[in-house]
Amino acid sequence: MDARTETGHSAGVSLRSLNLGVALVGLACLPAAGTAGGGAVQRPDAAAPAPDAAVAPRLAVATFNVHRLFDMTCDTGACGETDYEAHPTADEFRTRTLAVGAGVQLLGVDVAVLQEIESQACMDALQQALTAPFPVAVLGETGGAASLDVAVLARGELVATRSHAAEVLPRADGGVTTFARDLLEVHLRVGTAHVVVFAAHFRSKRSDDPDRRLAEARAARRIIDGVAATYPDAVVVLGGDLNDTPGSAPLHALETDGGLIRVAQWLPAAEQATYHFNGQGQALDHLYVLPAAAPRIILESVRVIHDVPLPTGGFAGSDHAALRAEVLLP
Repeated sequence: MDARTETGHSAGVSLRSLNLGVALVGLACLPAAGTAGGGAVQRPDAAAPAPDAAVAPRLAVATFNVHRLFDMTCDTGACGETDYEAHPTADEFRTRTLAVGAGVQLLGVDVAVLQEIESQACMDALQQALTAPFPVAVLGETGGAASLDVAVLARGELVATRSHAAEVLPRADGGVTTFARDLLEVHLRVGTAHVVVFAAHFRSKRSDDPDRRLAEARAARRIIDGVAATYPDAVVVLGGDLNDTPGSAPLHALETDGGLIRVAQWLPAAEQATYHFNGQGQALDHLYVLPAAAPRIILESVRVIHDVPLPTGGFAGSDHAALRAEVLLP
């Protein structure tokens, strides 16, 4: 199938007209965490079981901040040891991409939502490092010099991509802002299911601007709610380094009033941390699904994955761990 770009006009493919043959599993939808105090959500295994759950197809998805994967071109002209942009040698670049590729491979997922990928050259090298490259590889390139962007690697068939990098986001103080990195929207066909993946990387806590993260979260929620209303049969997943922890205002904006379901919430609090600073664990990396998909989360599949012992807890050469989960497809 030809893929449609964010303009919606190439190849003449309309998502509205796709006959994906998807029907939601007849399960009771779970209530979302809709109170300021982080109201509890019923555990998926406490809901009615999905018919034929043992043989139903699963979507395995992970989010992983690979940590500053720069290519071998110095775009800024300032790539010294104390500068923001790194300038690896050919051997250093190959070593990094092989390490990241090995990590992605170990995750064993259908969809990998990645953060801090500089360029298409990095994407190409990462794909080459994989034993089985992903048929779908989309970079949310923002176009800035030495920009570290989001990306999606996926099994299945690419239907469409859409960038939200140019969205103007209202701030609580009356000003406006944009997404710190693209909120990348990728539509896939996985088997007979329509899957929509959103890749995000909200504003960093360095030189902190929490109001910008809140604006990003509110806009992401609005956009995702719109996609869910347009494609009610779609399986929608948001993944990324959101740079905030459970109970924060940005995550509350995603979750409140019938909003998104954070898949790691049923893990013990100490096991949710994906990043450690000064020995303290923080859950900064998140996977979310729509309330309708919450009963189909496979709880035993939800894991924070690291290959460096705590209290560092990184994975595949990154200072972040990966977060992995599986959801039954309808």
